Amino acid sequence: MSSFSKRHARASSACSRVSLLSRLGILAGAGVLGILPATAFGCACGCGVFDVGTASMFPTHSGVLGFIEYDGIDQDRNWSGTSRAPAADNSDRHIKTDAINVGVQYQINREWGIAVEVPYLHRSATTADMDTGIVSTYTRGAVGDIRIKGIYTGFSPDMSTGITFGIKFANGDHTDPGLEADTQIGSGSTDVLLGAYHLGNLTENKEWRYFLHAQWDEPVSHAAGYRPGRELNGNAGAYYEGWALGPSVKIAPVLQVSVSYRDHDSGDTSMPGDTGYSRVLLTPGVEVDAGKVTAYVDVGLPLVTNVRGNQVVSSQFWRLNLSYRF
Repeated sequence: MSSFSKRHARASSACSRVSLLSRLGILAGAGVLGILPATAFGCACGCGVFDVGTASMFPTHSGVLGFIEYDGIDQDRNWSGTSRAPAADNSDRHIKTDAINVGVQYQINREWGIAVEVPYLHRSATTADMDTGIVSTYTRGAVGDIRIKGIYTGFSPDMSTGITFGIKFANGDHTDPGLEADTQIGSGSTDVLLGAYHLGNLTENKEWRYFLHAQWDEPVSHAAGYRPGRELNGNAGAYYEGWALGPSVKIAPVLQVSVSYRDHDSGDTSMPGDTGYSRVLLTPGVEVDAGKVTAYVDVGLPLVTNVRGNQVVSSQFWRLNLSYRF
């Protein structure tokens, strides 16, 4: 039973980030990431948490931003319902996913933009034969499902409110004989992605700001025998922009609460009784903005986890993003 799913893995991908401090530029931290819900993992594990992020993912003026992001999930504990369960109840014992996402975002003007993201995933899955108890590990690395998204930011002059819309393609490998349907590198499905976000000020001096972001992932076509569950991810958070190191380096602490819901998988090769979950994460992070270069890091810590059946879950969700504004 995998990540948040019995045999796990289908995933949504890692999420975008565009520098959160630079109100004057396409926030370079996960620039494209946030807007483009990043990676297309292939993991029902809960990778969809990377699809939404802080204000650092929203553009504030026209231009080009490139980024590279690392996302990591280490699922090493069996879970059932809202509590830990014996490892012997699940054939999945350990699933580790490392993803490198490379992307570019082009904000054409103050109203329209486009983003493209290409993920590379490395997954290691350890399972136990429920009859013999023999444990084996299979490792696979490959390019995942590519995402292309449009961005509309014309609702207000300051571009503080926007919507995103796009497609996740089914180009990633979803037929590897060493992995089960929900742990494949690719999902085998073409998904429609719809999202919305809003930024605002908490104080008059604009040093404290807040953000809201949500995205819906709906599979509209899929491989025979397996349909990944639809998924909704959202978050709300605040950050402080009053710290600096010298005249050119800004430091912003960030705190956000992320909520995820994933429906169970369906199809002949799926495990509907052991897929699907809901979860709440507390995610502290920090962004360092040095002009054209921005670095962002955060860690997601589960506050509430509720899964169907038995699923292997992670105690932490790591993200590191480096971006450059051209």
